[in-house]
Amino acid sequence: MNQEIYRAIRDRILFLEYEPGQILNEQQLAKAFKVSRTPLREVLSRLEWEHLVRILPRTGTMIAEIELNKIMNVFQIRLGIEEMIGELAAEHFGAVRIERLEQLRLACGRLMDHRDRRALADIEFELRGLFYEAAGNPFLTEMSERLYAITFRLWYLNMDRGDWPKEVRSVQQDLEVLPEIMTRGDPVEVGRVRHTQLMSHLERIRSKFLGLTQKDSSVEQAGQGN
Repeated sequence: MNQEIYRAIRDRILFLEYEPGQILNEQQLAKAFKVSRTPLREVLSRLEWEHLVRILPRTGTMIAEIELNKIMNVFQIRLGIEEMIGELAAEHFGAVRIERLEQLRLACGRLMDHRDRRALADIEFELRGLFYEAAGNPFLTEMSERLYAITFRLWYLNMDRGDWPKEVRSVQQDLEVLPEIMTRGDPVEVGRVRHTQLMSHLERIRSKFLGLTQKDSSVEQAGQGN
């Protein structure tokens, strides 16, 4: 598979340059990337397997819609996987990566008055990369990345909704908590914190997507628990 084309199309999907529901024409894509349709089809098949596109016979390739129910199901799986990655990373995170967490926190703070969705996403990507490196399990990384991509677009879309400083602050708060617990290196504690952080992230984007206030969301959750 042509990795360069794969990364280019995947990035355009994740960062909403290709809009959900948009139809891509294979012939036009092949011409744009200066390749035959065969390597392009390999890339599109991979993206379909990752649930980022749907290949429609005699129509083209449709960018997958953002479906809240599907994303909630994926988040259920991600909770366990991210906790496991945190546990594996805890004992091997090291001083260099802990220092990098502090640098990311400072970079996050600089975005407070400067709306830049891509820059905030890049901070999140690097944070995840630090955990992947420390965990040292390529199969777990591959699974996590695939699931993360399915949920990412909803977060990226929601960044334009509501209070930008609050969105930045949520990422910054995650980065403030992590250095201390990573220094202690307790796998159970790290896994639990990563689980809690993802739950908070999930609730925040879900509330934004549904147009709920935090109070409304809490009431709805209470109702579901009865």
